[in-house]
Amino acid sequence: MFETATTTLDWIGVIVFTVTGALAASRKEMDFVGFAVLGTATGIGGGTLRDLLLGLPVFWTVQPAYMLTCLLAAGLVFFTAHIPQSRYRYLLWLDALGLALFAVAGAEKALQAGASPLVAIVMGVVTATFGGVIRDLLGGESPVILSREIYASAAGAGAAVFAILTALDSPREFALGIGFAVALLVRAASLRFGLTLPRYRPRAGIPYH
Repeated sequence: MFETATTTLDWIGVIVFTVTGALAASRKEMDFVGFAVLGTATGIGGGTLRDLLLGLPVFWTVQPAYMLTCLLAAGLVFFTAHIPQSRYRYLLWLDALGLALFAVAGAEKALQAGASPLVAIVMGVVTATFGGVIRDLLGGESPVILSREIYASAAGAGAAVFAILTALDSPREFALGIGFAVALLVRAASLRFGLTLPRYRPRAGIPYH
């Protein structure tokens, strides 16, 4: 049951992030190869780095169906990207959904691999954000993770809630659901209300005498 819940989140997250990568390719008016590369790199990028850091077999090399699904999803977007009126708006909200999915799925996989709760939280953030970083860099955009918006911290909040609930022996599906909801709500609030974290402000230093 636990494996099924995590695998389901992983699959949905891969598809959602692949779509965001393909939508980014559509905004840059790329050809089909560009859609395939950008979509696939976004869909599997975070999970790839997570598995490498945890010393696990990279998930899509064990199950090539992930790669095939990315290519199919990117191909579908290639023929349908013109339908939504505001592709950037859809990209942002789909990215928020993928962020929340991968935050808890990444943390869960880390815990299953025997990692500590702290490492699991970090792996949740890595899984949730690295695909978006690849998408933005390949698409010639400034990575969202470096912007003023609440992004990585939303993933961290969801992964932390999941890890804490798991440490308290909460039912796995409950912990996954609450962690997902927290990450999604924090990111959605950032998008809806323009919430940001405090920024560093230049200040006068202490003069040397």
